[in-house]
Amino acid sequence: MDKIARIKELIDVLNDASRAYYAEDVEIMSNFEYDKLYDELMQLEEETGTVFANSPTQNVGYEVVSELPKEKHPSQMLSLNKTKDVDELVSWLGDKDGLLSWKMDGLTVVLTYEGGKLVKAVTRGNGEVGEVITPNAKTFVNLPKSISYNGKLTIRGEAIITYSDFEKINSEIEDVDAKYKNPRNLCSGSVRQLSSEITAKRHVRFYAFSMVDPEDTELVDSFENSFEKRFEYLKGLGFEVVQFERVTGVSLPDAVKSFSSRIPSNEFPTDGLVLSYDDIAYGRSLGTTAKFPRNAIAFKWKDEEAETVLRDIEWSPSRTGLINPVAIFDTVDLEGTDVSRASLHNITYVRDMKLGIGDRIKVYKANMIIPQISENLTKSGNITIPDACPACGGEVVIKNEKGTETLNCVNPKCPAKNIKLFTLFVSRNAMNIDGMSEATMETFIDHGLLRGLSDIYHLEEHKEKIVALEGFGEKSYNKLISAIEASRKADMAGFLYGLGIPGFGVANAKLVVKAYKSDINAIMNATEEELVEIDQVGNVLAGDFVSYFADESKRAEVEKLLKEIEFVIEENTAEQDLEGMTFVITGSLETYPNRDALKKEIEDRGGKVAGSVSAKTSCLINNDIDSNSSKNKKAKSLGIPIITEEMFKNKQFT
Repeated sequence: MDKIARIKELIDVLNDASRAYYAEDVEIMSNFEYDKLYDELMQLEEETGTVFANSPTQNVGYEVVSELPKEKHPSQMLSLNKTKDVDELVSWLGDKDGLLSWKMDGLTVVLTYEGGKLVKAVTRGNGEVGEVITPNAKTFVNLPKSISYNGKLTIRGEAIITYSDFEKINSEIEDVDAKYKNPRNLCSGSVRQLSSEITAKRHVRFYAFSMVDPEDTELVDSFENSFEKRFEYLKGLGFEVVQFERVTGVSLPDAVKSFSSRIPSNEFPTDGLVLSYDDIAYGRSLGTTAKFPRNAIAFKWKDEEAETVLRDIEWSPSRTGLINPVAIFDTVDLEGTDVSRASLHNITYVRDMKLGIGDRIKVYKANMIIPQISENLTKSGNITIPDACPACGGEVVIKNEKGTETLNCVNPKCPAKNIKLFTLFVSRNAMNIDGMSEATMETFIDHGLLRGLSDIYHLEEHKEKIVALEGFGEKSYNKLISAIEASRKADMAGFLYGLGIPGFGVANAKLVVKAYKSDINAIMNATEEELVEIDQVGNVLAGDFVSYFADESKRAEVEKLLKEIEFVIEENTAEQDLEGMTFVITGSLETYPNRDALKKEIEDRGGKVAGSVSAKTSCLINNDIDSNSSKNKKAKSLGIPIITEEMFKNKQFT
């Protein structure tokens, strides 16, 4: 390939990566790969003297795509030139004093204060046009709502989400595919929300890294032409600023080492350091290039590499059908932690790297965090792409989208695709298997331990394999098996609900169990005509129920499950005094431990519980009778009694 053709190819690849990163919050290549290709492009442009208008070396960021209002920045926000060489940093600083600070990895935001109040917040966007996110910025947890300076003050900084908040938010997302990949993506999406309420829940923080010259000349003079003085002033106003250290050419190397040592314990994501001249006037006198200012430079660490041996490639299926390759190699120490796995992204990546079992490879941590393979020294290329899905043994196909090949399972019944069914089956209102998280089940599916629901009750046959899994051990295994054993004594309604019959909730399951007097065989052979006779079971639900048990594979799986469990039939001795009544529960409870407890009592006494108020509602239970909630308003408009828990217990239904 000639140099001009390679330049065009690199431009397309890098622009696609930038578009994904800046406009769609998707990372399709590592920083290591991007920097390597970017440097190659710059070298080729210098060698040939040919620079295309759409080259990323000429553009700053990517076009904003959002429904948020757009606004042009008063002056273009340029990105920084970068180096990975400490000696080059020292040479750049020369005999001047500088400030070394973190280059935080979040979303750059420009704040404007007037009269001591925040009046505007705009994202960096593409450097020329940003998105107005003022209501969202007002929810940043560490941002002062008012400051003592009443003039106009414009501050640039980075919005970030800490690792602990990131982990907490991700832990609350049950859908593994919906979890956020990194704090930067989560922060970008959080800051650019159309609802500031969502932003507020994400605990976004703001760290100032510069101040635009204020119009107040006296204030400017008070900074004594010092970048550090500006930082100190902002701290005095209540802003948190990026951590910084004053340096000289002599102290700079040690300062870089000091910053490096803090990365493993940092609570915030970073992607390098920034070195700025403390002398503002000097830095400004240097001007800018078309893309970079000359008063500051970014430093990125030369990623610590380690040589190791590739022992295996694990193909991990996902709910989308995509089967992701993961490298398994001899454990190495990187940045103070043991590393033995790294994502290989897709088939194209595996083939381009010419990977083979037994190859000597070099691995590193992108931004000192994410394990990646940087180089294959052997290049045997002996990897065989699987011809069957590891989770179900079904057919796989290789898809090619824009030159990138991926492996995909085409079996619609693949357990990896149907992880939600497993999640539902083990949930509290179904079989209530504590400790059987979605992530755990995905791991079991990946290793071929779960293909059908009944396999849950045979996991003890794979003890040795489970105990050896990452994150597992003897204690975790024993706890899980105990929970599975406890679930063998099952509630029939919970069991039916856990099968995932379309539209079939717990309430309907209880009605069917009651109608068929807990006869599971009669339930499995129920007809549509019989089912529609049950109150609240309509034609569609009845049809879906019958179709489920008419499916031979599903019925066979249910038969397997019935051999593993025993139904506990509780005789209901409660007075049926709520027969024909429908209740809606809202607000906090005082005497019942939770809504499920109150709901159970109502159902045991022959009543029903609905989720919303309608003309069929007998009573709305709300301890705050006078509240202006939507349910209270609806009940009042329909003339439906609103009663407290105490009134319910005393049978005061009017």
